[in-house]
Amino acid sequence: MTYAVGVDYGTLSGRAVVVRVGDGAELGSAVHAYRHGVIERTLPATGETLPPDWALQDPEDYLDVLRTAVPEAVAAAGIDPSAVIGIGIDVTSCTVLPVLRDGTPLCRLRPGSRHAYVKLWKHHAAQAQADRMTEIAQRRGEPWLGRYGGRISSEWLLPKALQVLDEDPATWAATERWIEAADWIVWQLCGRETRSAGTAGYKGIFQDGAYPSRGYLTALNPAFAAITSKIDGPVAPLGATAGNLTKNAAEMTGLPEGIPVAVGNIDAHVTNAAAKALDPGQLLAIMGTSTCHVINSPEISEIPGMCGVVDGGVIDGLYGYEAGQSGVGDIFHWYVTTTGQTHEQLTEKAARQPVGAHGLVALDWLSGNRSVLVDHHLSGLIVGLTLATEPHEIYRALIESTAFGARKIVESYEKGGIPVTEFIVAGGLKRNDLVMRVYADVLNRPISVAPSEQAPALGSAIHAAVAAGAYPGVREAAAVMGRLEKDVYHPDPANTAVYDQLYAEYDRLHEQFGVLDTMSHRLRRIRDAALSQEVP
Repeated sequence: MTYAVGVDYGTLSGRAVVVRVGDGAELGSAVHAYRHGVIERTLPATGETLPPDWALQDPEDYLDVLRTAVPEAVAAAGIDPSAVIGIGIDVTSCTVLPVLRDGTPLCRLRPGSRHAYVKLWKHHAAQAQADRMTEIAQRRGEPWLGRYGGRISSEWLLPKALQVLDEDPATWAATERWIEAADWIVWQLCGRETRSAGTAGYKGIFQDGAYPSRGYLTALNPAFAAITSKIDGPVAPLGATAGNLTKNAAEMTGLPEGIPVAVGNIDAHVTNAAAKALDPGQLLAIMGTSTCHVINSPEISEIPGMCGVVDGGVIDGLYGYEAGQSGVGDIFHWYVTTTGQTHEQLTEKAARQPVGAHGLVALDWLSGNRSVLVDHHLSGLIVGLTLATEPHEIYRALIESTAFGARKIVESYEKGGIPVTEFIVAGGLKRNDLVMRVYADVLNRPISVAPSEQAPALGSAIHAAVAAGAYPGVREAAAVMGRLEKDVYHPDPANTAVYDQLYAEYDRLHEQFGVLDTMSHRLRRIRDAALSQEVP
């Protein structure tokens, strides 16, 4: 018997799973919560108050996952570590950090500089830089812009790097390499820097073998042309071997020295293998704190508001498309925390209410809009509130708003020539029966489910098995090791008819407050001005 280890790095924790290579059975897992969590309010080293929209992490938390979760998962599986033949990892993206040429994180050397830390995927403070990048790319007619839906997101690598240059030139100058967390962790495992085709293509604007031109980068800021020297290097295909586990990494994880380390991957994209969602038309929604909507196609199409289309971005031989919602589970968690009630309490009451009985419609932009508007300075909205409105009704309206947002993305794919033949859900929210039933009704299509409780980690283990040579490719490995339950939830025609009416109202709000009216931006400016006057 041989085994592969997959490690999935999420927003608040990392989890490891031990998978039997022969059939994909998950034999043991362990979760390690990050000691620093998400650094959003104050910088730990100094107590400095962080501005709005900041979200940082400490890379030492990632290493702690390797030190604790991996050995614990192996122990839980009850296997001999020597039988592990490979390890793969995936990370939320774009989560990026500045390091020295040897991989040393800059925050170890400059703990008092907020720009020296990891910028998490939901760090949205680079919106001004993203807007500037979009405007200049449009003006110059950059050929790659259409592959990213016509707009640059503040979540991506280049806007975050440009923010460092704009706001902290000293940290920018000290940064020798600017790297995705997935690629950095692989570097720590095998001692060799490798750039993943997924992280480079979707988050680094790497298209047709090149990053944006020097002329474009110089137009953003003459000094920004140096970014190419901080991100250059070979870009490796997914499922390939990045290197072999070093002696230090073997001691850290308890795994055999020298086993292959798979090229790093994005948490959403690696899940396609775990869910057997690799064929054209299969749209996989990875639903957690946020949602990514990933689909493959043999055709390349430029679809407004998409997060990117990358050749081989999910699997070799097909174009991988990504769209997403920057807040889903985060929205539900915010509301539960705000009201002091539990998900179970709110869900029980909300599930008993007929569709449309609350008289509400909401916009799912409490963390901005990733697709299709690509604007993280948009904010949420609830219409229809009265003195009779109860908390569980708002909760249901928020769930419905995220389903409407998913429908908007599905419609955008199909309008762009990418048909959606199956809607598959992975991630923690698949356990919520009400959420799944609402999505089936709003989308008016059956929903299939990836049953693994650790689907991204399983996907990473599948890639590890391929890197170790157990299978000729990811497709072959996924056919044996992946899991999919077909058509678990079905739409109710009566509910769908009402949701069509509510979606029409959502669509009007989407147009009014996402395109025609910049009220969200004006309110944000008022807020930021007020916060800047606060006395520390």
